[in-house]
Amino acid sequence: MDCSPQDVFDVLTNGWSYASWVVGAARIRMVDKDFPATGSKVHHSVGLWPVLISDNTEVEKISEPHEMQLRVKAWPTGEGRVRFTCRARGGQTEVVMEETAISGPAALIPAPAEDLLLRVRNNETLRRLAYLAENRAGREFPQGT
Repeated sequence: MDCSPQDVFDVLTNGWSYASWVVGAARIRMVDKDFPATGSKVHHSVGLWPVLISDNTEVEKISEPHEMQLRVKAWPTGEGRVRFTCRARGGQTEVVMEETAISGPAALIPAPAEDLLLRVRNNETLRRLAYLAENRAGREFPQGT
């Protein structure tokens, strides 16, 4: 991404922004006052109206501006773990997003199938995250993108 790790973390640590960049997040209902402290939560709804599932995402670990690990809940499908790692590379930031199902029916999906399903979704999630983080850094986008 054409921004600093801190620009990325400024988006990651704004719980109210999650519906703007997390594919599948329909709305944010509440963000704990101490977010992004370990154990704090973003209370969200996922899916498409009128079928929305209300649940939450909890911060498991944070080391700003380099790593953030979240426990994502979307029952009845299950729970997942998402880890973002940010490394400065010159004037840019390499952002790695790792996600895996850890409980519930989604955890029964074989790893190769899970990887394929998540790759498409997470590529778009990272693209949206980049738009917001790069905008914070003052990057201008060419017309038509």
